[in-house]
Formats: sequence, structure tokens, C-alpha cells
Amino acid sequence: MAYAIIRSGNKQYRVAPGETVAVEKLSGQTGDKITFAEVVLHCDGDTVTLGAPLIDGAKVSGEVVEQFKDKKVIAFKYRRRKGYHRTVGHRRQLTRVKIGSIDL
Repeated sequence: MAYAIIRSGNKQYRVAPGETVAVEKLSGQTGDKITFAEVVLHCDGDTVTLGAPLIDGAKVSGEVVEQFKDKKVIAFKYRRRKGYHRTVGHRRQLTRVKIGSIDL
């Protein structure tokens, strides 16, 4: 089974053709084509291609499925015996991408 490790939004993701992956928000609407040019590693059976730091000419193409918000993350700040407590939170903006093909 072929897979690749790509870099997007300062994070690395393991992707394979046909999978859907949620990455940090990318510009584009539902149905738009996306290409990831930063491919760090490609594996096809016993053949492993490792970039230093990236594989030249390799790209992963996919299609935007949806733009959505992740679950809310709550951070509770507290100082004991001081009467200080604050609740802050946020929801990450994410993009769901369906991986189409991996090209070397």
C-alpha cells in the first residue's frame, strides 16, 4: 500500500490515496483542487523514498470536502488562594481534504 507524509500548516500528516484528512485551514471552497508540494516521505511497498528535507518534484493532489470548526478547547486559568480564575477557549478552523493521488 502506497502512502506519503506531507507537511501542511507546520504539521506532518500521513496520507494515502482515497483517505480523507483534516488539516489546518486552507484557502479554497468545497470542490476545489488542492496540491501539497511539501512531500517528506513516500513509501510504496518495500520502496521508501526519503527527502532531505523534501522530495524534489513530488506532489500529493486532493479535493476540498468541507471547511469546518473543530470541537471547542477549554483552558481554565487558576491561581490558588488568590481568587483568580478565568475560562478561555477557542475552536480551530480546519479543512477536510480527500486525497486523490500521489505523484513522484
